[in-house]
Amino acid sequence: MLDQIAQLEEEALREIEAAQDMEALKELRVRYLGKKGALTALLRRMGDLPPEQRPAAGQKANSLRKKLEELLRRKEEELRAAAAAARIEEERIDVTLPGAPFKLGRKHPLTLVLEEITAIFTGLGFQVARGPEIESEYYNFEALNIPADHPARDMQDSFYFTPQILLRTHTSPVQVRTMEKKAPHLPVRIIAPGKVYRRDDDATHSPMFHQVEGLAVDRGVTFADLKGTLLLFAREMFGPDQRIRLRPSFFPFTEPSAEVDIACIICRGEGCRVCGHSGWLEILGCGMVHPRVLEVSGYDPEDVTGFAFGMGVERIAMIKYGIDDIRLFFANDLRFLKQFR
Repeated sequence: MLDQIAQLEEEALREIEAAQDMEALKELRVRYLGKKGALTALLRRMGDLPPEQRPAAGQKANSLRKKLEELLRRKEEELRAAAAAARIEEERIDVTLPGAPFKLGRKHPLTLVLEEITAIFTGLGFQVARGPEIESEYYNFEALNIPADHPARDMQDSFYFTPQILLRTHTSPVQVRTMEKKAPHLPVRIIAPGKVYRRDDDATHSPMFHQVEGLAVDRGVTFADLKGTLLLFAREMFGPDQRIRLRPSFFPFTEPSAEVDIACIICRGEGCRVCGHSGWLEILGCGMVHPRVLEVSGYDPEDVTGFAFGMGVERIAMIKYGIDDIRLFFANDLRFLKQFR
């Protein structure tokens, strides 16, 4: 029995010393000191020994139990300390190393273009005016001389909440609201940037997009003033040598009305695939404010005149940056957005 205890001690000491982790140590504790462990099994066999051998064997076995418990405790402390040291070393930070660079945010290309448009017109003396995005039929249509049977009032083109309330389809209502507040004072010179909503969704149209409307009302305002203003805008936005042309068109709230084209920024007017080989790209609509719009807004059309224009910010941005799909502006793809400064 004493030889077996000595052999068990030698084996246990060797395995405890070689244990590399807490799981191995736990297994050794169970193997030697558990209810079915090797030392427990020896103690249960004490009754088989002659009476004169039992005290020595029992003393030796109990001494080994205490020794193993102490060794297991010390080994556990050693493994815990080693694990803590390894964790500290793993988490160690060298404060002398250069820091990781931060990824700087950038303005959205639509924000860049909208700010540029705003800067151009405020530099000409226009003030920024804003209005509600949820509008009444009166301001969105009637006050702008758009009759009830006009296609623009079709439910398929607009987002209605009720038969009289809708999401605005343009920022032109801001012009009417501004004139109502200022009438009969002169001059009125504003731009109205903002979001607008229509039932469109394809490569060149979005259900939500941005517009900038412009309005100037005073005595003696002429179509020549309108053309000169838009020519200056085109040259500030697209280059100092830019050319424009005005084509007759129709809008219910202006008379006469025109579409404004710029010389194609790709072929410089020579004709290419981008401009459909015409040499021109359409950028906005404009015209002289309709007398009825002036009248319902509180101004005497016999005394004052005005001009108005409206442009899509996405359209300007697509031309300026050579983008062929409006949906890229709203896809939140960082590969696309990080190209703009």
